[in-house]
Amino acid sequence: MRQYRIAVIVGSLRKGSYNRKLATAIAKLAPPEFSFNQIQISDLPPYNQDDDENQAASVRRMKAEVQAADGLLIVTPEYNRSIPGILKNVLDHGSRPYGRNVWAGKPAGILGVSPGSSGTAMAQQHLRNILAALDVPTQGQPEAFIRVREGLFNEAGDIGEASKPFLQNWIDRYVAWVKRHVA
Repeated sequence: MRQYRIAVIVGSLRKGSYNRKLATAIAKLAPPEFSFNQIQISDLPPYNQDDDENQAASVRRMKAEVQAADGLLIVTPEYNRSIPGILKNVLDHGSRPYGRNVWAGKPAGILGVSPGSSGTAMAQQHLRNILAALDVPTQGQPEAFIRVREGLFNEAGDIGEASKPFLQNWIDRYVAWVKRHVA
């Protein structure tokens, strides 16, 4: 059976990040042929074009991990109605120098969770705009603008029973999206 490697980018550095918790929990809903690797991004320096030909070891490591993946799962909070700066930084590093874009062609799914009533709708829309410029085919439906509520996660940190049908459908559609693009 073919194995699918998914690079997971969580756009939050916060220790108790709801988005990291969501990324970990939703991966457990995927079939066994899918493996999820959360990419370390906190050690990346701020992107500077002057460093393109001499990228930091952390940048080279991140790019190699993304390059080895079959697909992307990006789970982002919403900061000031957009994506966090750390997420933009990782996307910029991965797309540079010109002609060496590790994101290109990798099928992506986007999720996000927030205490706000609109979830991460604006951040996800901005992220879709950026990913389009990076040649990343992005799953359009179902959209998942998730609000942190009691029952989203159970005591073990897994997806709660009330949220499970929606998120199981989301991950099933994501799995089909990746398989269609990787085949």
